[in-house]
Amino acid sequence: MLSFVVAGFGVGAAVGLTGVGGGSLMTPLLILLFGFAPSAAVGTDLLYAAGTKGFGTWLHGRQQTVDWPVVGLMAAGSLPAAILTIAWLHMVGLEPWVQELMVVTLAITMILTAVLTFVRDRLVNWLKHRMLFVAGRSQAELLAWRPTITVIGGVALGILVSLSSVGAGVLGTTMLLVLYPNTRAVRIVGTDITHAVPLTLIAGLGHLTLGTSDLGVLGLLLLGSLPGIYIGTRVGWRLPDHWLRPLIATVLILVALSMLFKTLF
Repeated sequence: MLSFVVAGFGVGAAVGLTGVGGGSLMTPLLILLFGFAPSAAVGTDLLYAAGTKGFGTWLHGRQQTVDWPVVGLMAAGSLPAAILTIAWLHMVGLEPWVQELMVVTLAITMILTAVLTFVRDRLVNWLKHRMLFVAGRSQAELLAWRPTITVIGGVALGILVSLSSVGAGVLGTTMLLVLYPNTRAVRIVGTDITHAVPLTLIAGLGHLTLGTSDLGVLGLLLLGSLPGIYIGTRVGWRLPDHWLRPLIATVLILVALSMLFKTLF
């Protein structure tokens, strides 16, 4: 029991330090260290994410750093996609190939998250310049398509999160930074966190109906993670971000590759 509390504290501290690593670390930790089946790890982590990000949503709501119309657009795509993905899992069952699909999806999403952690700022700046160049000729067209692209991005997040529990953080934030370049960074973060709460809650409850979530373990993880996030956030102010994020990203890549090797070979 204590090991789950310690694991929750460690992941919470990593999130507090860098903003990276919630589902990307917790789900593989449950699989590799505690021997959870992929479906059980994903289902438990989804509810874990809903609990931890709910507190962040409350804080951002109080600070008025949430763009609610954008949350609605993302949710319009992600929530139906999550429900349909869970329905598909009910239909096909948790066969071995489905478990392998979850691991592969998790590993690929982790690698993508890690790569974006390394290059996101440069990628976002490059895409912003490209959009500004095009916008000089057809700004109205870009603005007209932006809500549709936001919904489509939400669909992709809904599928990824439901299969792997990863993607709502770094991937969602990167999408918002590109599509809404004039929005303050803190508002982007608040919007992404707020969107992640209903998404992870619905996907987590869907996994609960599949019988894949361990509520006892969930409680122990939250018991450790909440003080971990608090301490990590306080310590993070004193540590250089330029090496913390690459460190987490490197860990994500190594863990993802080990999971792929274990599953495929």
